[in-house]
Amino acid sequence: MLIGEVEPDSGCFDIGETVKFGYYSQDGLQFDEQMKVIDVVQDIAEYVDLGDGKKLGVSQFLNHFLFAPEKQHSYVYKLSGGEKRRLHLCTVLMRNPNFLVLDEPTNDLDIVTLNVLEEYLQNFKGCAIVVSHDRYFMDKVVDHLLVFKGNAELKDFPGNYTQYREWKEAQEQLEKEAEAALQAKNKPTPEKQAPKNTSDTKKKLSFKERKEFEALEEEIPVLEQEKADLETAMSSGTLSNEELLIKSERITQVIEEIDIKTMRWLELSELA
Repeated sequence: MLIGEVEPDSGCFDIGETVKFGYYSQDGLQFDEQMKVIDVVQDIAEYVDLGDGKKLGVSQFLNHFLFAPEKQHSYVYKLSGGEKRRLHLCTVLMRNPNFLVLDEPTNDLDIVTLNVLEEYLQNFKGCAIVVSHDRYFMDKVVDHLLVFKGNAELKDFPGNYTQYREWKEAQEQLEKEAEAALQAKNKPTPEKQAPKNTSDTKKKLSFKERKEFEALEEEIPVLEQEKADLETAMSSGTLSNEELLIKSERITQVIEEIDIKTMRWLELSELA
């Protein structure tokens, strides 16, 4: 739908005039088997623009993607399946796209070709959407994830897949601790179940604890507001990658502070 091959059931895509898509699909590209490798690519463009004034001619570009000169003048029908996928990748990149859509780009590519592709994407100046099951590849080339949580909920996470897994596990642990604390707070205690004895003395808050309790009641809402502001900023789409990473680290700290202070507030509220 993004590149116009399928019409959406409703709604539309607002695509800028300068956007030039490059689509690498799992289906691959149907080549004229009787053409030479260099001719397939040369029919698209004479050179590829790498940015910063750097350009590569067709032969140089093919050589960069591991097609030696003798292989460049070989016929397409002589290529292996992996080489044909590599040639398909070259035809996509040779069009100088500024928006790449890569569907499982690591399938059937050898390690050396993967390294070349990773290097290309790390230096790519445009936008790239990568769909892949290859965690190692994603960790090397992506700077944020689109996490599909179900029920039309989509989360934009600043970081790679490993960072997301670590963050998710930390969040789940914090949620478990908060739930355990809430259950402990609501669980009836023997003192609550037994009839009150007027001779029993209940522990009271000290002056220092009272001040701490009052301070927590002011600090927790401030942290909650900061958390909400960070979430809004992170989903705005206006931050740079560096700003996203800084705010991601800060929101993790804020969430931890909220949980710690809330636990302490619960403890003190029992005595208040």
